Amino acid sequence: MNAPGEPGGVYRSVLGASFAELHPRLRTYFSPIPAGSVGRGAGVFERVGTRPAWLRPLVRLLFDRSHVLTARWGERVPFTVVNRPASTDAGAAAVAAERRIAFPSGEWTMVDEISAAGPHPRVGDGAGIRDLIGSPPRLDVLLDAQVQGGALEMRSRAATLILGRVRMPVPRPLAPTVTLTEQWDDSAAKQRVSVTVRAPLFGTIYEYAGTFSYAIESAGESA
Repeated sequence: MNAPGEPGGVYRSVLGASFAELHPRLRTYFSPIPAGSVGRGAGVFERVGTRPAWLRPLVRLLFDRSHVLTARWGERVPFTVVNRPASTDAGAAAVAAERRIAFPSGEWTMVDEISAAGPHPRVGDGAGIRDLIGSPPRLDVLLDAQVQGGALEMRSRAATLILGRVRMPVPRPLAPTVTLTEQWDDSAAKQRVSVTVRAPLFGTIYEYAGTFSYAIESAGESA
């Protein structure tokens, strides 16, 4: 068993035996980070942000300043990511991530915390991945995870909007669907990430996709 705060427990506990089916580079990425270390990555998003212009004022109001979603849109945008071992309020293993995206208009940061989730009270049995997004947290998303062709694929099952102390479950017929794929790109010798958020009737409303290099480093080293 992984000690509280070690990120390896998150993915292994959810994926079980299929964790071994991940590409070796991804197994390293999703395995525990040694004490006193962090995972650092740097790359380029081929596309990132809120594509529909009509949606940007709402995203700016609800999510941009909370480090959940950015109202901006860009292509070929550099970014960095830092993953740190963490733990939930209950002491379970978690991964705290910070992605800094260098838009021409200025840097914007996305913050989230990943942990393993047990059966969800609204959507039935089955463990999944819990993604608590924002600082302070603004979205609580439950995702199903599976390994396909060496890649990790996740798809949202439920979402809750957090406004201060108020938690508002998003009705499933209205909830946007979040899909995420992490895979190793042999041609680029880099890790590739792709995230899309699709809403009923409107299609893709938010996305990011790109490649990056990643390594485990001492927590004392500069980003």
